Amino acid sequence: MVMAIAVTNDMNKLKAIGVRDSKELSPAGRARLFSILKSTLNYIDYEIIEPRIIDDYVYMNALNILEAEIAIKLINRALSNAALQIVYIDSPDPRPERFRDMVKRGITGNVEVVAMNNADKLIPVVSAASIVAKVIRDSIIKELHREYGDFGSGYPSDPRTTAFLRDWVRNHGDLPPIVRRSWSTVRRLLSNDLDRYLS
Repeated sequence: MVMAIAVTNDMNKLKAIGVRDSKELSPAGRARLFSILKSTLNYIDYEIIEPRIIDDYVYMNALNILEAEIAIKLINRALSNAALQIVYIDSPDPRPERFRDMVKRGITGNVEVVAMNNADKLIPVVSAASIVAKVIRDSIIKELHREYGDFGSGYPSDPRTTAFLRDWVRNHGDLPPIVRRSWSTVRRLLSNDLDRYLS
């Protein structure tokens, strides 16, 4: 997982260059915008969260806590490098105020925090951050393809990814270290009825 922060003093400029939710853009479109954003944004930063860390938090039923901790880290670093008055966050919690309060408690500076569901669709600077995160993820996936072969997007909804996992488990008896074991797809692969699932 990759989480990113973007800082701008001109949301309209982001709209003008075509910034929108990264999920609505092709990989080439994201890469093109990322190149423009690097010289347009005041500040960019990101964190890469390894699968085993995500799994640890999922098993504790605390994935939102992990996302809050990463958001806090990114915001505090940004506060040391850029002038921030307000921070918009795409909330993973269906109650955004709960996520906002969690993040607010960890921030060292005086900044207003606005957490919203679907902020990546609604707020241009959050869309910009989503593009940064997705481009970094895309580059990581390309590197992993070189090492492991073409396993598709890496999302459990991708048939190529699930086929890769089935073949890998069949040939190696376990998952590669790049996989989140907490995915339901993966749990089925490793369950007692493995043979039935793989047939």
